[in-house]
Amino acid sequence: MPYFERWMRRFPDFQTLAAASEHDVMALWQGLGYYSRARNLHRAAKAVAGLPGGEFPRDIEAIRALPGVGRYTAGAVAAFAYDEPAALVDANIARVLARVFAIREPIDGGAGLAQAWAHAERLQPQKRGRAFNAGLMEIGALICVPRSPRCGACPVVDFCAGAAAGLQEELPAKKPRRCTARLDERCALITREGNVLLEHQRGPRWRGLWKLPPMERIPGRQPEFVIEYSFTHHRVTLSVYRQRAPRSVRAGREWHAIAGLAAVPLAAAHRRALEGMLST
Repeated sequence: MPYFERWMRRFPDFQTLAAASEHDVMALWQGLGYYSRARNLHRAAKAVAGLPGGEFPRDIEAIRALPGVGRYTAGAVAAFAYDEPAALVDANIARVLARVFAIREPIDGGAGLAQAWAHAERLQPQKRGRAFNAGLMEIGALICVPRSPRCGACPVVDFCAGAAAGLQEELPAKKPRRCTARLDERCALITREGNVLLEHQRGPRWRGLWKLPPMERIPGRQPEFVIEYSFTHHRVTLSVYRQRAPRSVRAGREWHAIAGLAAVPLAAAHRRALEGMLST
C-alpha cells in the first residue's frame, strides 16, 4: 500500500505520469521489481494522454491495444473499473475452473490455459461483471485453495466435475518446475569525496536503473559484502569489493552524491548492498 499511495500522490492522473521523466518513474518504482511494468505504465499513460479527451478507453480491445496491457489486465480493468462482463483468468480463477471443469492439461500451459479462458468467457453474465469475477477470485482465495480445498463450503460443489471424480488434490495440473540457475555477480564499490560511482543500465531487464559497476577481473581476495537475490528462475550471489577510484570514468558511468541516493533509481539488491557497505 505505501508504494501505491506514493505513486498516486506523485502521478494522480495519466497526464501527470505521461509528462514525467523515465528517471522519476523508475525512482518511484524501485523496490517493487518487474521494472518493465513501470516502463509500460509510463508508455500507456503517454498513449492515453494522446487519445481524444485524454481519457482511458472503456472498450476492452482498445484497452488491450495500450502498451504492456495483455488479455488479463484488459479484462480486469474492464470488469472492475467499468463493471463490464469481461473474462479474466488469474491463478485463483484458473484453479477454480480447472477443478470445476476437470481440466487435465497443465493450467500454466497453452492448452490448459486456453480451456480456462474459454470457460471464463462462456460463464460471463450479461451484467455485473465486477461481482461475478470478484466472486470467482474469492472462491479460489478462500475455499478452492491449492491444498485441502474446503469443498463442503463451496457454493459450486454440485457442479464441480473435479470434486465428483475425487480429483480436487490432483488439479490443477501444472508443468514441471524449471530448475533454478545459480549466477555470480561481482561488483565494485568506488567512492570519492562523498560520491559513489554507478553504471547506467541499458539492457531489457534493468534499463533505466543504476547499479554498482561490475568487476573486470575476479579479485584475489574475499568480498567485503555478499547478498543473494532472485529473479525469474535465477538465484544470484552479489559480491561487492571496495576499489580505488579510476583516473577517468568510462561512458555509461557517473558519480552520484551518496547523500542523494534516495532519489536515484537503483536496482533493489544493489541498493541493499550499497547501504550495507556504506553503513560500515
